[in-house]
Amino acid sequence: MKGRQVIRKYKAGERRFSRVKLRRAKLGGAILPNINLSFADLGKADLHSANLTGANLKGCDLVEADLRDANLSDANLRGANLYEADVTSAQLAQAESLRGAILPHGGRHE
Repeated sequence: MKGRQVIRKYKAGERRFSRVKLRRAKLGGAILPNINLSFADLGKADLHSANLTGANLKGCDLVEADLRDANLSDANLRGANLYEADVTSAQLAQAESLRGAILPHGGRHE
């Protein structure tokens, strides 16, 4: 699936995109609050400046994803893999949960 397909389906009212393959997807600046991307492959995806408020990103592969300036307020990042993702600790502090997530430096959040 491509980033623009997700945006189009989201605008049409769909919110569930569990387990989709969006490696290298271009979702920069997308407005996707409360989207369910649990266990999705978002490795190397462009999510800079995306609004992911309240998003379910549980178990997501976000390895090397560009999350610069993305809004992660109240996002569920339990068990997500953020290894080498471009994201700040201030952004991650806004998430609802990081339990078990692999952080950008490789450590695991307890």
